[in-house]
Parts: sequence; C-alpha cells; structure tokens
Amino acid sequence: MNSQKSIEPLFKPFELENLKLKNRIVMAPMTRSFSPNGIPGSDVASYYRRRAENEVGLIITEGVLIEHPAAGAEHDVPHFYGEEALNGWARVVQEVHEAGGKIAPQIWHTGMARQKEHFPDSDATPVGPSGINFSGEQVSEPLSVQEIKDIVNAYGQAAANAKKIGFDAVEIHGAHGYLIDQFFADSFNKRNDEYGGDLVQRTRFGVEVIKAVREAVGPDFPIIFRFSQWKANDYNFKLAKNPDELKRFLTPLVEAGVDIFHASTRRFWEPEFEGSDLNLAGWTRKLTGKPAITVGSVGLDSEFMDLLTKGQGSQPASIDELVQRLEDEEFDLVAIGRALLNDPAWVTKIRDGKTEELTAFTKEDLKTLI
Repeated sequence: MNSQKSIEPLFKPFELENLKLKNRIVMAPMTRSFSPNGIPGSDVASYYRRRAENEVGLIITEGVLIEHPAAGAEHDVPHFYGEEALNGWARVVQEVHEAGGKIAPQIWHTGMARQKEHFPDSDATPVGPSGINFSGEQVSEPLSVQEIKDIVNAYGQAAANAKKIGFDAVEIHGAHGYLIDQFFADSFNKRNDEYGGDLVQRTRFGVEVIKAVREAVGPDFPIIFRFSQWKANDYNFKLAKNPDELKRFLTPLVEAGVDIFHASTRRFWEPEFEGSDLNLAGWTRKLTGKPAITVGSVGLDSEFMDLLTKGQGSQPASIDELVQRLEDEEFDLVAIGRALLNDPAWVTKIRDGKTEELTAFTKEDLKTLI
C-alpha cells in the first residue's frame, strides 16, 4: 500500500482543556485478557509503553471492570479496583508517561454479556435493565433501583481511581450491547419506571453514570464516551434511525458532561444515514459540537468480525480516505485497533513513509502481547 496523500492532518496536535495530544491517533480499546485474576502485570505495562514509545497520541486501555460482582464476561480481564490491580495500573500509567504518551482507562460493566460458565468460582448472575439476554430471553430479575444506584456509584469510584492514579482522561464504555448500552436499547430495556421508556428516557442510566464520573473527577478532567449503533448480537441494529433521533439521544449525554464522543463503527468509511457521506463520528460532531473519535477497520482491508466468523486475516490498506475526512474536519481523532495490536510501530511507520514495512493482521496476533 503506497499512500500518496499527505499524512500531515494525522500528526497535528490536539488540545482539549487539560488534554494535550501530540497527534490525532488514538489506540482503540481492545480486550486482551492477559491479567490473571484481574491484575495487570509488567507485561501489560510494557505492551502499552511500546505504543507510547512509537508516538500514539492517546492510548485507551482495554475495558477495565468496575467493582461489581457481575461486571465481567471473561476471565483475566483487568479489574479497576482493589490495591493490587490499581498498583498494576499505576505502573502502566508510569510507563506510558515515561515514554511521552497519554492514557485513559475504559471503565466497563458487561451486563447481560456475562457468561456464568466462565466463572465457576462465582455465583454472580448476569444483570441488566430487564434481565434479558442476547437471545431475547429473560434469564434474571431486572435490576432494582437500588442496585442501579450502586452500579452508578461504582462507575464514579472507578473514575476517581483513574484520576488518583494519574490517568489523563477516562472513557466510559457505553457501546456494543454492554450494560449502559443495554439500557439504551429497547431490545434489552423493557422497564416501565424512570429508567425505561422512549429513546431519550432510556438514556437516564447512562446520564447518571456520566454525572457520577464528572462528580468524581471534577470539571477539567476529560470524559470520553464510547457508543455504537450496532450490538455484538446484531450488527444492523440502530438506536437512532436518522439524524434527528441521534441528536435527541446524544443531547442528554452532552448535558451530563461528555467532552469527547467515541463513535464506534465497524467500517469508518460507511455513511451512517442516507443522503450524506458522514459517518457516525461525523454526524456526532456535527450535531453536538463536541470532538469525535472515528474508528472501524482503519488501515486494514477487512473488519474484525471477518476474523471471528471466517478466520480471515487483514492486509494493510490505504489511509488516504481517512486522512481526507480528517482534513475536512468530519471528525477530530482516529482510533486504530488491530493495526496497532499487531504492530506497536504502526504510527511511526506511517509517519516515516515506511508503509512497505506494515504487516498483515492474523488470528495468531491475539494470542500474545506484542
């Protein structure tokens, strides 16, 4: 892949209040499951440091679990509570900062995605707004209002931990059919109290989480909110079917305190709505006036789901269209996933025009912390 277009827009600094980034490149959050018993070790710290050493502007960590018995869906996903885990994350922050990078944790509760068979030593039942799983079956009791309040408080505590440890920002995972997104989606949320109702009413849980995070970190600490239209069990799902609905959905989140939206799509080049070439990040920026991060198969010729469903790897691909959209100010930042997972030096190779050194992404790359 020999890109002819200037990559200068990717390497312009970005600044938002206290967050000052050397370029527009973000490492996307990617679950790695290399933290035994939830404790990130020196290998995790080195993994993130390598990306910082190679000029990633902002690293967003893999999803880290808030303190709740049913938060996790898989073993060895890192915790964001408890002295040992937080000490591990403090080491990660130190390593990244020493390498000149910036880093934010992605705080996470998986909700009904939890699979009890993965936790034989735990009897915690998956929880969600209505106890409905990804197959549409009710398998647990709906969360009580008090349980919801407790989970909101746990998000706030996780955010407080992030600031105390020295992270540069915090991202709230509100995408892909996990807990916050389950409250957003009418397929999961059948409640008839204040946490259910129409699209705007269903944002209440997310709004309370954002407000709790804001209260925990103060007015100047950046809050990133990741959301998506698609769900892990339904790639064609749309929370908002048109720009008007998207604006109604996003407005309460903005008012609650979001600084940057991370609009998750599977392919960044796909238009979100008919009649416009704007992708989801583009529409989000246009409708809210807030900075937006785009993501989705950047730098690769196929998407992650091809790997899972077909075992198909991905070859490096041109980033010309991405750079043009960034130059046109469709979005502000670009999150890179598998291309960075596979190659810590992806950013410096792009910067230095060494695209012939970029390598293919394969399933084997998921098995180690490169």
